[in-house]
Amino acid sequence: MVKAITVHKHGGPEVLRWEEVEVGVPKEGEIRLKQNAIGLNFLDVYMRQGLHNRAPPLPFTPGMEGAGVVTAVGPGVTSCQVGDVVAYATLQVGSYAQERILRADQVVPVPSSVDPVEAAAVIFKGLTAHVLIHKGFKVERGHTILVHAAAGGVGYLVCQWANAIGATVIGTVSNMEKAVQAKEDGCHHVILYKEENFVDRVMEITAGKGVEVVYDSVGKDTFNGSLACLKKRGYLVLFGMSSGEPDPVCVAQISAKSLYYTFSSVGEYTEDNRDELLVAAEELFCNVANGVLKVRVNHKYPLSQVSQAHMAVESRNTTGSVVLIPDEE
Repeated sequence: MVKAITVHKHGGPEVLRWEEVEVGVPKEGEIRLKQNAIGLNFLDVYMRQGLHNRAPPLPFTPGMEGAGVVTAVGPGVTSCQVGDVVAYATLQVGSYAQERILRADQVVPVPSSVDPVEAAAVIFKGLTAHVLIHKGFKVERGHTILVHAAAGGVGYLVCQWANAIGATVIGTVSNMEKAVQAKEDGCHHVILYKEENFVDRVMEITAGKGVEVVYDSVGKDTFNGSLACLKKRGYLVLFGMSSGEPDPVCVAQISAKSLYYTFSSVGEYTEDNRDELLVAAEELFCNVANGVLKVRVNHKYPLSQVSQAHMAVESRNTTGSVVLIPDEE
């Protein structure tokens, strides 16, 4: 038996329970993984609350990302072997555990140049950043972009990556501490949205032209302002709703400037497309290894204390990545 976090009813962080679970042996096409570290994603909060449309039936073990060492492989597995260090980001929950079973085609190799804890911290958020800047809207040199929650788990990676491409990056944050980090992570302009009207500041920065794309993980509180920041034929790429679901879009809101509106979900690009997953993961880890992306593991919690981590994330009291370290027996 190993220990894991389980959710028996939806609710606040207090519903997260530290319990013994049976892991079993891997079946056809599966592996067993002893985890070194587990990433915490805001989607975990949604699923704990029962708000995500892919929240699993109760009871369940939350979590969708991590890294560790393969300890057993099931029949037919040829993509990895016992002893390999791998990472994963999948909508198949179950990562809040010391050990778990996974489909072999969901994991990617972690190069020796990347620390497994960093791999766990960056895999889901980094693949999301890859989808945002290459698929949701293709960022190119000379573009001007707006990133909400620029010091958050995905935002700080989007800022670094887009800056390296050659884009001008504008970021919004809630306080000066986060503003300092956003600057360090490649933001050319940082807006303290509690003190400034971000639409006015964006228009001032861009001389009234607006931006090519807004990356918005906040949702309801920023949605209309995000649309207002776009130039003609600009893109609003939503990838989260930490403040709630936006109101329905009126045609007039997008028709006046022929705007594009999309929701980019990493699972829709990589969950059933291993070739695309491997390409994205290789590019991600290459950029980590060569310093293009600096992984900020700003918050570490023992797995048994995950409720504290959830409270910090929900209060937006975190920057960079939050990592859970499996407790040893």
